[in-house]
Amino acid sequence: MGRTLSVAPMLDWTDRHFRYFARLLSRRTLLYTEMVTTGALIHGDRERFLRHDPAEHPVALQLGGSDPAELAHCARMGADWGYDEINLNVGCPSDRVQNGRFGACLMAEPALVADCVAAMKAAVAIPVTVKSRIGIDDRDSYAELVAFTEQVAAAGCDALIVHARKAWLQGLSPRENREVPPLRWDWVRALKRDVPALPMVLNGGVTRLEQVEELLSERRLDGVMIGREAYQNPWLLADVDRRLFGAPNPVSTPQQALAAFLPYVERQLVEGVPLASMTRHLLGLFHACPGAKAWRRTLSEQVHRPDAGIEVLMAAASRVRMPSRASELAEA
Repeated sequence: MGRTLSVAPMLDWTDRHFRYFARLLSRRTLLYTEMVTTGALIHGDRERFLRHDPAEHPVALQLGGSDPAELAHCARMGADWGYDEINLNVGCPSDRVQNGRFGACLMAEPALVADCVAAMKAAVAIPVTVKSRIGIDDRDSYAELVAFTEQVAAAGCDALIVHARKAWLQGLSPRENREVPPLRWDWVRALKRDVPALPMVLNGGVTRLEQVEELLSERRLDGVMIGREAYQNPWLLADVDRRLFGAPNPVSTPQQALAAFLPYVERQLVEGVPLASMTRHLLGLFHACPGAKAWRRTLSEQVHRPDAGIEVLMAAASRVRMPSRASELAEA
């Protein structure tokens, strides 16, 4: 399974509907679920959290937890449900996550993270990976990052995805933790140099395919992960297959992507899924086109009607004018 490009796990964003749509734009990009806690899987509605469409592959399940036995149990669930990878969240700094003793606070306990990885590796035959920060609070030296990485690598971790910012566990909100601590791409490059056997993926601050191409051209990283930009501007993914993989792009215009999504929307509506649960992921689709504001407004105003169906999407799309040249869309 390639890691050349992936879309980050993002709470409330990378649900199954977004992932299905993203897969229409790129066949090769690795997709991740939202973080799912071990408690939610063990005690909650596992179908709600694990359900996904076969079209989403390759797709990875991200888990949040710190008990090796529980993580092993949930990793086994993920493998049984057909996921291609299990990823452990060691990067989220929210208070709720800290109170559950998982996420970024685990960077202070590398031996426990290693135990968690080893337990999951013993439970499943698919890759087990970790997504971390470069440090937390005052535990932010490069030497500590190397020590953490070496421990999880020794436990059998198949790849490390590094958000190239430290996290402040107190004093900054999750949003501020994505923006305020300075980016240190150089640390991730150095980490790959110092722990060369472990596949390394860089996350944080990547917003353009040109950046991805530049980072990969250095041949010091095994992959790049894009976060919010891939959600807020999903059309970014539409040229990935050609530029990064030398393969044909699945669609050539946002209208084609929307048309390909409509049968899925119709199927989900029959199952009782609210239209807004799917259209909320499409608001940024036409962001570079004249009429994008009318597209967003029409969706926001119409999708909550009890009888709303795909005609709402079609009406909203009719308000958009495509640029006369395809290059204008790429350049916007």
